[in-house]
Amino acid sequence: MKQVTIKAPGGLDNLVVSDVAEPAAPGAGEITVRLHASSLNYHDYRVCAIEGALPDGRIPMADGAGVVAAVGAGVEEFAVGDAVVSGFFPDWLDGDDRPSDFSTTPGDGRDGYARERVTLPATWVTHAPEGWSHEEASTITTAGLTAWRALVVDAGIKAGDTVAVLGTGGVSIYALQLAKAMGATVIATSSSDAKLERLRDLGADHVINYRSTPEWGEEMRRITDGRGVDIVVEVGGPATLAQSIVAGRPGAHIALIGVLTGRSGEIPTALLMARQQRLQGLIVGSRRQQIDFVRALETLELRPVIDRRFALADLAEAFRYQESGAHFGKICVTM
Repeated sequence: MKQVTIKAPGGLDNLVVSDVAEPAAPGAGEITVRLHASSLNYHDYRVCAIEGALPDGRIPMADGAGVVAAVGAGVEEFAVGDAVVSGFFPDWLDGDDRPSDFSTTPGDGRDGYARERVTLPATWVTHAPEGWSHEEASTITTAGLTAWRALVVDAGIKAGDTVAVLGTGGVSIYALQLAKAMGATVIATSSSDAKLERLRDLGADHVINYRSTPEWGEEMRRITDGRGVDIVVEVGGPATLAQSIVAGRPGAHIALIGVLTGRSGEIPTALLMARQQRLQGLIVGSRRQQIDFVRALETLELRPVIDRRFALADLAEAFRYQESGAHFGKICVTM
C-alpha cells in the first residue's frame, strides 16, 4: 500500500510517498480500515510545515474516512463494509477527562491517516453519516466536531440565537451551516468580498469585510440593535479576540478554537468581566460527542463544503494550496 511519512527535520519538502506492506490482520477488539479520504486542517499544516514538529517517519493527518475491511474478535459495533470516520482524540471516549495536548492525536503524537490501510482499535472510529461520500465524512473528525462542540455541547445553541463566525475555513463554514440548521441568525466575516458572497449563498444573514471594517465588533452590535451576539466562534486568537468580546452581548459565549493570528496577546479582561461573558477554550471533542454529531447530521440537510481534492501523492501540494489561503471550505485528499 501507499503511505506518506515525514522525513526529519520536517517541512513540506520532506513529505515522502512510499510503498509499504499492508498492516497486520486485526486482533481482538480491532478492525482494519481501507482508507479512502482525509481532509486538511490548520493543525495538520502546522505539524507538517514546521521543522522539528514531528519525529522522523511519522505518518501525518488526523482525519481519516473509509470502509471496514476486516473485523477482529469481540468487535460487535462494526461489520465488514461499514463506512467509518476517525476520532481526533482516540482515547477520549466520553466524560469530562479532557486531553490537554496532542500526544494521542493521529498525525501528531501517533501515526495518522495519510495511508491506504490501517489496523486500529475499533473505538478509534465511529460510523460515518449514512449516504455521505468518504471525502465528506473525512471533514467530521476535526472541523465538523469542533463546530458541533462549540455550538451545541458547550454553548447550548437554540433557535433565535445570533452567532458570529469568523473567516471561511472548515470550522467556520461548518458553524455557519449548523447554526442556520438550528434556527440561528448568522453574522459572518471575511477579508474577501467574493468569499462574503459565497457565505451569503450558504445562508449567512449578515456579512462584514473585516479589512474595510476593522471595528467589526461594533458593527455586529449595530446589526443586533446594540444587543450583541449570543455566540462567537472565535478562530483567530489574539488579533481577533478583543473584537469578539466587543461583539458579544452580556453573558455571551465565546468559543476559543483557533490561534491563526498567534499564540499569545492582550485580552481586554475588564470588558470580558463587565459583560460577564464566558470564554471557553476547546479542542475538538470526544467519541461520544462525535457519535451524537453523526446522528444529528443524518437528520439535517447539511453537507460540508469541499473546495478541492488532491491525490495522496500530492499531499505537499495540497498543503501549499492551503497555505495560499485561496480555499473556501475544506481541502481533501483521496486515496
